[in-house]
Amino acid sequence: MKNKTLFIVVMLMLVSMISVIPATAQDAVTELTIWWAEWDPANFLQQIGNEYEEATGIAVNVVQTPWGSYYDRVGTEWAAQGTSYDMIVGDSQWVGQGVTQGHYVDLTEFLTTPNADGVAIADTVTPATLSAYGEYPTGSGNYYAYPTEGDANGFAYRRDLFEDEQNMADFEAAYGYPLAVPTTWEQLRDIAEFFTRPDEGLYGVGIYTQIDYDAITMGFENVLFSYGADWKDAENNVLGVVNSPEAVAALELYRELYQFTPPGTNNAFFQEMNDAFVAGQAAMIMNYFAFFPALDNPSINPYRDSTGYFSMPAGPDGDRYAALGGQGISVNSYISDERKQASLDFITWFAQEEIQARWAELGGYTCNINVLQSETFLNQTPYNAAFAETMTFVKDFWNIPEFGSLLEIAQRYLHAFVVGGESTAQESMDNMAAEMDEVLVEAGYLQE
Repeated sequence: MKNKTLFIVVMLMLVSMISVIPATAQDAVTELTIWWAEWDPANFLQQIGNEYEEATGIAVNVVQTPWGSYYDRVGTEWAAQGTSYDMIVGDSQWVGQGVTQGHYVDLTEFLTTPNADGVAIADTVTPATLSAYGEYPTGSGNYYAYPTEGDANGFAYRRDLFEDEQNMADFEAAYGYPLAVPTTWEQLRDIAEFFTRPDEGLYGVGIYTQIDYDAITMGFENVLFSYGADWKDAENNVLGVVNSPEAVAALELYRELYQFTPPGTNNAFFQEMNDAFVAGQAAMIMNYFAFFPALDNPSINPYRDSTGYFSMPAGPDGDRYAALGGQGISVNSYISDERKQASLDFITWFAQEEIQARWAELGGYTCNINVLQSETFLNQTPYNAAFAETMTFVKDFWNIPEFGSLLEIAQRYLHAFVVGGESTAQESMDNMAAEMDEVLVEAGYLQE
């Protein structure tokens, strides 16, 4: 009996000792999982993850899902409060849903607290990307993502066509000013008209028209914002805003541009833009900078040596904006505290200037201010300078949880008018504003 009692006492002591061992020692994190969409930047992030493993011994696995089903997969995981991933590189438009439904860890203190050198991570990235990719609500100073893959719309163009002496002479004779990279949307419209030559199989411009997800909305808002219009005012009103004279004029201009696009681009997004360009069908194309690397590959683009790039032109009053793309990296709120800390450790390492320079070297689009301004980055590719400039004047669509409903409305009316020629620009924007207002009233953002 004594031996049995002693045994029990010893076992209880052992259990007690185990219970006070720090959790970090019990649950040492040896691997991390990041979810992202299936595209080249995710491959670059995996390379960064491999280098993190070499530096720390902690493996990083970047799990990729095709863009078309990525949001659905994430939504399923969110609904289950799952722990299949530690970090997620999520679209800027998801931030509101991720925050209000409790899926994202609040990173405000983490990002804004100065390190030993007196520098906060938030101060190392451009303010526009910090707000666009991680802040919610806008202007609140609360952050839930580290700006990871900066991206926005820009243009690629055929320098051989623009610099051809006959084209230059003919254009100036027709329009009264020199042929050059457009600085305004009206100039871009003239150039698109000038180069539209169906008999030669050449068209002036490629623009986003796809009705799926957000393509035509992202293309159109380059013009919308630059024309001095917006999706909402400071109080979230859409009536009189979405259908303002400036918004209507922007839509009319976008419809005009569509008249100068290559055949078969009536439901076009990034791939169709590059395809039209390399096929010699378009003098200019709109696209996200993330898809321009393909045009810098001579095995893909026969016009590679004469391909130039430029940022979005200005509207009638000098306003200049580009539709934001790209994503920030957030931490899953449902994982253990140990895994959260390990995730923050990775982001801290990733945010270092030298690692961001490496990220840019691989092909990722850094948001780090110093890297963006460095001569190395600006001269690394023929489009980096235009990208760096663009990331200082980006704007985005709604990022509230109801963004999906608002986006569907925009996509439907924009495609119907621009591609289908249905109704008028004024009627299209009036109807769009009315439907968006209903969504916002029902969600409680506005009163009837």
